[in-house]
Formats: sequence, C-alpha cells, structure tokens
Amino acid sequence: MKRSRMGLSALALISVSALALAGCATSNDDAAAPDADSSAIISTNGSEPQNPLIPTNTTETGGGKITTSLFAGLVSYDADGAIENEVAKSIESDDATNWTVTLNDGWTFTNGEAVTSSSFVDAWNYGALYSNAQGASYFFDDIAGFSYDADSELTGLKVVDDTTFTVELSSPEADWPLRLGYTAFMPLPSVAFEDMAAYGENPIGNGPYMLAEEGAWVHDEGINLITNPDYDGVRKPVNGGLDIIFYATQDAAYADVQGGNLDVLDAVPDSAFETYADEFGDRSVNQPAAIFQAFNMPYYLEHWSGEEGELRRAAISMSIDRAEITDVIFQGTRTPATDFTSPVIDGYSDALEGSDVLEFNPDEAVKLWAEADAIAPYGDTTFDIAYNSDGGHQAWVDAVTNSIKNTLGIDAVGKPYPTFAAALDDRSNEKLTGATRAGWQADYPSLYNFLAPLYKTGAGSNYEGYSSTEFDTLLEEGAAAETVEDATAKYQEAQEVLLKDLPTIPLWYSNVVGVWSESVNDVVFGWDSVPLYFQITKG
Repeated sequence: MKRSRMGLSALALISVSALALAGCATSNDDAAAPDADSSAIISTNGSEPQNPLIPTNTTETGGGKITTSLFAGLVSYDADGAIENEVAKSIESDDATNWTVTLNDGWTFTNGEAVTSSSFVDAWNYGALYSNAQGASYFFDDIAGFSYDADSELTGLKVVDDTTFTVELSSPEADWPLRLGYTAFMPLPSVAFEDMAAYGENPIGNGPYMLAEEGAWVHDEGINLITNPDYDGVRKPVNGGLDIIFYATQDAAYADVQGGNLDVLDAVPDSAFETYADEFGDRSVNQPAAIFQAFNMPYYLEHWSGEEGELRRAAISMSIDRAEITDVIFQGTRTPATDFTSPVIDGYSDALEGSDVLEFNPDEAVKLWAEADAIAPYGDTTFDIAYNSDGGHQAWVDAVTNSIKNTLGIDAVGKPYPTFAAALDDRSNEKLTGATRAGWQADYPSLYNFLAPLYKTGAGSNYEGYSSTEFDTLLEEGAAAETVEDATAKYQEAQEVLLKDLPTIPLWYSNVVGVWSESVNDVVFGWDSVPLYFQITKG
C-alpha cells in the first residue's frame, strides 16, 4: 500500500525564516451511518500496561493505546501520519530553535480544570526531571536545561500567559512539531502533582475518551473508557466508548472476534494467517505499518560484549534465514529487515553499508562463531530468546532458534513470559538469561524516533545498555541538521554504526494484520498500526 504522510521531507519545505504550524485544525466531519448507535461501546484487544498511566512514563504499546485515547496534545496524527493541530492553535518559529506555542481557548480536563500553558510546561518539566525517573524523559533532551544525570529544570520552557508558552531548543530542529503528538508531550491537570502514583491509576485527561468510572482499570483484565462529552478536537468520537480487553493470547482474542464477542482485533495470530482473509474478507486489513521487530542481547551477559560479543552478534544474525521464516511463518505479513527503521518512514534504506550482516550466510556465521570461541569458548551454554506469550510470538521464536541451532550447532530455545509487562520487568531489572524479543512501534513518523529511544546512551527504552559515542554524535548531528537530506544522511550513518555493533538483531518489518466483526463499520488502521477508534461506528 503506497501511503502519503507528512514526514521530515514535508516539514523541510517550510521556510526557516517563518517556520509555522498554524490554522490547520480540523474537525471530524464524517457523519456516522444512519443506523449507527452513537452510545455503543466498541470492544478491542489490548495488553496490561507496564506502569501506571502517566504519559511521560508510558512507553509501550499496551499503555500507549490507552493514554492516546485519554489525552489530547498540541497536535495529533491522522491515518497517514500527518500532523493536525489539537490543543495548539499555532506552533511557530523564525529560526527552528525558539518556538512560540499558542493554545486554542476552551480546552478542559475531565475534572473541569482549564488546559493552560502551565498544564504543558509543568507536565514536561515533571517528565524531564531526573529524579522522577520517567521512561520517556529523553524526549525532552533537546529542550534547553535538560540533564540526563541531575535534577535540572527545563530552562527553555517559559509560560507567557494562559494560552501562550515558548520553547528554546538546544539546537535548531525544523521538524520539532512532528513529535508533539506523542503521549510524552501531553498536558497534566494540577491534581496529578498531588499524588502522581494515585493519579496514574485513575488518570484525568483531556482527550476523546475518559475512564468510565474510578477503578475502571482492572489490572490484567482490561480497562473501560467512555466518550468525553467536553472533547471537541479533531478526533471526536462517533461511538460511546472503548472496552479494551487484555487477552492472555492472541488466539483467544481471535476466537472472540470470530464469535462476535470482540469488535476489533489489531493483531491476527500467526495460526490464522492462512485463513483470516477468506474468513473476514473486506473486514480485514494487511497493510504496511511503522513497526520494526528484532531481538536484543544484553551486554551484561558473559560472551556478549567486547570483540567476542561483536563476533557472536554477527554470527547469530547471519545464522537466521529471515526470508524463509517470513514466508513460511508470516505468509506475506512481514518483510525481512535491511535497516533499523521501517519502509513507511521517509529515509528508509535497503542499501546501508554493512547490511549484508542481515543476510542468511551459514558459512560466514560458523566462521565468526569459531573466531569468538577462540577468544572464550561458548561451551554448552544455552542460547535463549525471551518473549511474551500474550503477543503471539512462539512460532517465530521457535523458527529463529531452530535456524540458529541448525546453523551453529548450539542449543537454542525460546523462553516464554506470561505477559509483555513481565517480560519488560526482567529487561528493566537486568535479569535476562539470554536474548529478548524487541521491537518498536513508532511514536511519531521519523527515522529519529526509531533510533534515539532504543540505542542512544541512557535512553528510556535502551534496556540492554548499548552505548556508542560515535552513534550518539551522528544522531545529534542529524537532529540539528538544517535540511532533511543532511539529517537523513546522518541517521543512515548512525545505522551503519549499529550494523557493526548489532545491539539488536534486526529481523523484519511488520504489517498491521487486523480483523473486525460484522457489528462495526468505518474501521481504519493508522500509519502506526493502531485503529482510529474514534471513527468506528456500531449499530
């Protein structure tokens, strides 16, 4: 599917002398079908969030699906990834370093408090503060005053009045507005700062949906959201709310949508890849999405750092037959990776220097593994890949470990965890015994977003502790580049560093493969694979 989107190239067309995002706010004018029930609740699948629902500490897909529904930021993204103003009336700069943000009047949180400049500035300062240990703090590292290792106020944020604030960046970034639809940049009401932990269990937002009631989040079961009657942004719901159900397996969710007990499923299990299109017909989708899949090897484990580790990482990568696995297991719903981003993002490349390490080459894999053994014998150590059972990963993990086992002659197995949250906890606490399934669903449509959060030194989602001065420098140079072409070149150079170091083993890019029941209509999946829930009708 060829997709249009407002990515870096579109933003590059904006003159640096008058950079602006203004006057593009729109409303959802698509009328619901005549027989649609505007009070109907839409049911969909989800997963237990790793943390309380604080926007700056929600960096995984389970929590992200919820916080995106509960909050509205300065901008939001349409189905193709283009940005539209929400709370922002305009976002303007003359030099791409100093930005003035003007808010639309009339926005309120669901407790009646007005959304003001301070709602954003206070939330961003909280998220960036070192001692608050927020997972998405690195999203603020381009704002003047940010510190990775000490409490430091974002001196680049200034409240002018209730509807105006200014942002000073550390260096020019012409595409800075592009990231502002991500949940890390959402506003917070003043009550949140009284008890942030309690607030995270029952968040008060300003988005298209709100919690159905206090306690609507039942851990490990689901969360119930209803339409926010005061929301009047570009994602105005035409339904009554969302029931997000946390399934233990994708197969269970698929059985429910088959039986009419679930309205929308955004991840068909691999067991149904042969049949879902015939069974659901035009109530199914298989389209490219901004999703990258891989697995990581922690540097804290024996055999996986230094020269030995570099040799073993390359050997493992070249022992995997990606083409066969994507063909047999995924049947046209995945594409073997050639870089660390996604084909739907501007700047993607299939010709990076060093990308041959991602090709199946058993002879070279055996050679490199032997060279690593000459440094320190691997012996009878088992190579395992941790994965979450609720994500439908067993089939491909088994295929990958079999490919590694058959090529290198080592014992390789999968290591299942019951939930995504449980798997993330062991990653966060450095308790892995081997590799771990990893991946990235983009927060905003940019090459930078696929690189900085995962591999930059100290980044919130850099769980396995990769650190490279060369990579960090190239990333910073790309972020500060004056043209999209220059930025893209730096990001591609940075990926060539990753191809040598292999902190992650790229596997494939995912399509979003979803289905929906006969009871719903107007189902559209966005650039990031998430359904546009607000426009789904039922009746």
